[in-house]
Amino acid sequence: MEHCINEKVRNIQISGIRKFFNLVSGTDDMISLTIGQPDFHTPDHVKEAGIQAIEQNATTYTHNAGYIELRNAAAHYVSQKYHLTYSPETEVIVTSGASQAIDVTLRTILSPGDEVILPGPVYPGYEPIIYMCGAQLKTVDTRQNDFKLTADLIRPAITPQTKAIILPYPSNPTGVSLSKAELKEIADLVREKDIFIVADEIYSELSYDRAHVSIASFLKEQTIVINGLSKSHAMTGWRIGLLFAPENIAKHMLKVHQYSVSCASSVSQRAALAALTAGMDDAKPMREQYKQRREYVTKRLQSLGFDVVKPDGAFYFFVKIPSYVTDSSFDFCYHLATKYKVAVVPGSAFTEYGEGYFRLSYACSMKQLEQGMDRIEAYIRSIREHL
Repeated sequence: MEHCINEKVRNIQISGIRKFFNLVSGTDDMISLTIGQPDFHTPDHVKEAGIQAIEQNATTYTHNAGYIELRNAAAHYVSQKYHLTYSPETEVIVTSGASQAIDVTLRTILSPGDEVILPGPVYPGYEPIIYMCGAQLKTVDTRQNDFKLTADLIRPAITPQTKAIILPYPSNPTGVSLSKAELKEIADLVREKDIFIVADEIYSELSYDRAHVSIASFLKEQTIVINGLSKSHAMTGWRIGLLFAPENIAKHMLKVHQYSVSCASSVSQRAALAALTAGMDDAKPMREQYKQRREYVTKRLQSLGFDVVKPDGAFYFFVKIPSYVTDSSFDFCYHLATKYKVAVVPGSAFTEYGEGYFRLSYACSMKQLEQGMDRIEAYIRSIREHL
């Protein structure tokens, strides 16, 4: 019966990140620098709130948009952190993770024939949804612009079919962010055009060199902000995402969300409430440790002669494979994993513009990073010896 499956679904491929992770998982002595998951535990006060929710039988449906207390807390959180103003009653939706927020957003705004501009390389989670909506991708090469999708690159990509621009900053896989000035230029470019800005800001609390700025502070009326607690509060498995949008947009997203999951987990929502209130600054100690790891990896990579754009957010390096290496990015990473027991993600998992690179996640202990970098160094020395 496979031939009866929706053709668009049959044509979708499993994420290259997961594909490579699954390929090397279970191997003895493997150091994995692949998955973008914090190596910290969920804060105790958040876990306690989840336990209390179970004990108090808070295990029923909630409002489709989520508990109003949580939406109030979410609105207050982004107001305090990023100076954004949203009505908890009509402009905030609690989703089952940021991934579902992406799905709800794109299925709400896209129609067949629409075009979506996004940077390349980019996280692979957008393309399949765009494709299933019957829309087209217009991936803009950002490699010569420090991986930044700026107004100068966006301008020539806009056509009458452009429906949305995705700004995933801080970026997965590159770790770069856009400055306040760069965001304002984009806002000025698309203001009053019939174009949505989809701002995926899931890594907003992991910004190291300057405070995160949301483009919604310049262009709220056209912007949909996606955020969540997976990265900021080490809550990947709790599956809590957050959508912020003007009421005239949010009311339509809520319909898609309702028919998709009804509501996010009630227990997770109670835990999220603790995260966004008592735990407003839970990300700070994690951020400081990530910053130390970033400095360490930067020095190690540069000492080996790698061409590196230093990330200013998230917890990834997107590293250019040396020109003397003739392997594809997949083969380079496969040999690194099978011969030297350290796994990174081939750049080809992040669109065609990722070929020739690999993504390294530093969301792991310093000991693992040290061992991983030692093995990468041994691999590079081996390649050089055989030139």
